[in-house]
Amino acid sequence: MFLVGILSWWYGKGLRQQAVLIVRRLQRLADDFSIVLSLKTLFAPFRQISASRANGSIAVMWQAFVDRMVSRVIGFIVRSMTILVGVLLMVLLMFYGVVLLVVWLLIPLFPVVGLILWVIGKVPSWL
Repeated sequence: MFLVGILSWWYGKGLRQQAVLIVRRLQRLADDFSIVLSLKTLFAPFRQISASRANGSIAVMWQAFVDRMVSRVIGFIVRSMTILVGVLLMVLLMFYGVVLLVVWLLIPLFPVVGLILWVIGKVPSWL
């Protein structure tokens, strides 16, 4: 009965808890890299506070336009790199999560496999 209780927790509630932890890690990583916010503001100026529309001569207006465009290009590059790195890390974390869940499913089988290998006489080469 004890073994049944352990295995029912392992493959039931324990497995769900591991899956929830993986999802929380993915959510935290997306939040740390601000992926959604970066996508919403992808073409917004990069840390530009004072460059607004200028009134004056054509040269002044052109300079303000170029300043805003350069700031937007820099913002696009920085945000794109941040999104790219964040998505790459999320994909790696998803692969890690899948491996973790597969190992979680296989761990209770290790003693049985070890017992079978012991009975048939298989010994690790390092012993």
